[in-house]
Amino acid sequence: MDVVIVESPAKAKTINKYLGGNYKVIASYGHVRDLPPKDGSVRPDEDFEMSWEVQKPSQKRLNEIAQAVKSADGLVLATDPDREGEAISWHVLEVLRQKKAIGTKPVSRVVFNAITKKAVLDAMANPRQIDEPLVDAYLARRALDYLVGFTLSPVLWRKLPGARSAGRVQSVALRLVCDRESEIERFKPEEYWSIVAHLATQRGEAFDARLTAFDGEKIQRLTIGNGDIAGTIKRMLDSAAFQVESVEAKPTRRNPGPPFTTSTLQQAASAKMGFSASRTMQVAQRLYEGIDLGGETVGLITYMRTDGVQMAPEAIEGARKAIGGSFGDRYVPDKPRFYSTKAKNAQEAHEAIRPTDFTRTPQDVKRFLDPDQFRLYDLVWKRGIASQMASAEIERTTVEIDAKGDGKTARLRASGQVIKFDGFLAAYVDHRDDSKSDSDEEGDDARLPEMAAKESVERRSIDADQHFTEPPPRFSEASLIKRMEELGIGRPSTYAATLQTLQDREYIVQDKRKLLPEAKGRLVTAFLHNFFERYVEYDFTADLEEKLDRISAGELSWKDVLREFWRDFSSHVDGTKELRVSDVLDALNEELAPLVFPAREDGSDPRICPRCGTGHLSLKLGKFGAFVGCSNYPECGFTKQLGTSPSADGAGDGGDDGPKDLGTDPETGEPVTLRNGRFGPYVQRGEGKEAARTSVPKGWEVSSIDLEKALKLLTLPRTVGAHPEDGEPIVVNLGRYGPYVQHQKTYANVESVDDLFEMGLNRAVSLIAEKREKGGRGRGTPAAIATLGEHPTFGGEITVREGRFGPYVNVAKINATLPKGKDPASVTLEEAIQLLNERAEKTGKKPAAKKAPAAKKASAKTKANGADDGKKKAPAKGKTTAAKKPAKAKSGSATPVPAAAGAETVPWDAD
Repeated sequence: MDVVIVESPAKAKTINKYLGGNYKVIASYGHVRDLPPKDGSVRPDEDFEMSWEVQKPSQKRLNEIAQAVKSADGLVLATDPDREGEAISWHVLEVLRQKKAIGTKPVSRVVFNAITKKAVLDAMANPRQIDEPLVDAYLARRALDYLVGFTLSPVLWRKLPGARSAGRVQSVALRLVCDRESEIERFKPEEYWSIVAHLATQRGEAFDARLTAFDGEKIQRLTIGNGDIAGTIKRMLDSAAFQVESVEAKPTRRNPGPPFTTSTLQQAASAKMGFSASRTMQVAQRLYEGIDLGGETVGLITYMRTDGVQMAPEAIEGARKAIGGSFGDRYVPDKPRFYSTKAKNAQEAHEAIRPTDFTRTPQDVKRFLDPDQFRLYDLVWKRGIASQMASAEIERTTVEIDAKGDGKTARLRASGQVIKFDGFLAAYVDHRDDSKSDSDEEGDDARLPEMAAKESVERRSIDADQHFTEPPPRFSEASLIKRMEELGIGRPSTYAATLQTLQDREYIVQDKRKLLPEAKGRLVTAFLHNFFERYVEYDFTADLEEKLDRISAGELSWKDVLREFWRDFSSHVDGTKELRVSDVLDALNEELAPLVFPAREDGSDPRICPRCGTGHLSLKLGKFGAFVGCSNYPECGFTKQLGTSPSADGAGDGGDDGPKDLGTDPETGEPVTLRNGRFGPYVQRGEGKEAARTSVPKGWEVSSIDLEKALKLLTLPRTVGAHPEDGEPIVVNLGRYGPYVQHQKTYANVESVDDLFEMGLNRAVSLIAEKREKGGRGRGTPAAIATLGEHPTFGGEITVREGRFGPYVNVAKINATLPKGKDPASVTLEEAIQLLNERAEKTGKKPAAKKAPAAKKASAKTKANGADDGKKKAPAKGKTTAAKKPAKAKSGSATPVPAAAGAETVPWDAD
């Protein structure tokens, strides 16, 4: 019997069915070793020797694998067919050799692009050895990411408090978002006018024509720059006679696009279904690993991390047969279509993402899939089959029309198109063609009425419309991934992780699906741009990616690439040790002036302190990050939160430079002001230490705060009344996590902030009672949203739950909070296991695996024979103590501390 190693238990279960009793398939649960998050894990002075550490949750898995291999005839490494998959196989093999579990047993490596019985059996029949150049490329990438993270991040901590980390790829992706925001801030709108004539043929059929020339001058989009010129043209056209000069009908063909790559799938899923990049990859992973189709588990799509656009010959043939059967012979082109990618540095070692069987239509499998799985499979199937279908045949018609009047001439153009044969459009319409740009002057796809040259047409009306140019749009996840791919930054396996890291670090935020840089992210980018410019250059990062690709092709030595990089990088970092914080602030003040010192309505100097009138404003660095302060401190204590992110529609959330007077409290006579502090906007009554203050709740527009709303907020906390059972007060208040009602130690969430001001005693008592019924006196254990499966080490069912402080996963007494922005419904078993393992390792709280009934009897028997009970009770007490410590730490400062203090792992780019 041979042992087969794969990454995930779902994959292991499927493949085990295909291979039968002669094989034992075991899951490694992803990577089993990693670089320890501490200095010295990569040692440049020792020719880049690397220290690997088996992750504690993986130790048991590796012991099980080693035991299985020792009694097996051979080992088959069947991890994913990419660099990461090759690395997992290499790590597993290295550990087994250290454990002396291999001996002389044969070891082979197999790869398959799809988890189907045929693909798996074909791969098993064609084994190979581990691809050493691919492993070298992994080692080089891992070392680079580690060296950048562990060398650059401490520089940020010393020179820019509040910044959490920098990474080789994440910093460049962040720069893209920040550069786009700076471009938007610098943008100056430009006025232009469009002229459209509403015309009709002699038979009364209406159509529109756009002005393209006037009095011999060609009219382009920005040619008509003001209303006077537009008015002159409109008056001429209002009295002009119109005649058709020419009619040209031109047949054309529109060809389908290639099947999906990782990037294009993420873009299409975002545009058509609103999926995030990580959500797309999670659903695609399930479709790849296998779905139970009524007793048979089969992978529905090929491997989903790829930048190749070609399909295997047998897949092309299968698609052509499916096209003939589903759409008809006319939709099958004479020859198969072959594609090549235009993406920079793309490797086409893998197939594009396609269905494993084109005869398995979305409707055939719909009853076996959840809604998200069905929608994504439907997208992949349609795009894949469309890529091999006949071209669409379109007739484009252009009509040129002359206008004469008042001694002047004008030329107008009407255009339209008619689809004569839909071809591949019968299966799939590219999301980029679903809507036309507002500025697309040739965007009329409607059929034009029949016209002939020299025919007169009737004028119905003339429209002259004013427009203003718009700034470039902010990136969405999809468009940022597309841009990264075009520049050659990152690889398919890194896109989703890179974007998630930036959001987890609170460097960027999503608003209406647009990516906006947080102030913290812009500070980091400005710092790196000024003092580490080369390492956030797009070309430099792309060139390094190309070298990594050449390593994987066996063309470069991985250590030569590391030596060249480290020589320049380390000397550059050494040069910043003498860098003074004042130099950093001067550079940031200049580069981020539009963000830090926005222009004032009265035209006064935005850097003059609005409170004392003599001091100058400047960036300051504090324990919790950067803020704006006055140079006359401590005489003048003016501070302002560094500009908050604008909303996706361009509206800013930040307040004015100084307090905004809202009026006077009629009861106390004290002034009420709206202010912008280091932690956000708030309202204040009075002055000095005795002043009452309340934060503006999330979701409330700062611009909408008036005296009435401010006075309402300043009533909090508000005592609703005494509880009828014990006479203790019931209080409503606004907390860090939203509005709540409190009685003794019981806290119950309140739906909206407005309820805090209107809630009566009966409603408050009811909420408290409901809370206690669900979870005892206080927080209790929320009901499970989903059950994912059993934990392989701890035992017990893993559940997803919605807690007071957000969603989390749970097993036994271990709770692990989900990453910020993570959809609880999208959590996979593997992700949950990883989160719980990390939490258990951090807290030291590790429940024992479930014991079988026989074990319990044995335990009772041992106790009866005089075993010491104290040894059993002590660990339980220790566990309770360990569980309390993280909860206490969670509410404290999230400010990173240097690695030397052992307080935070430096997050380098995940690959």
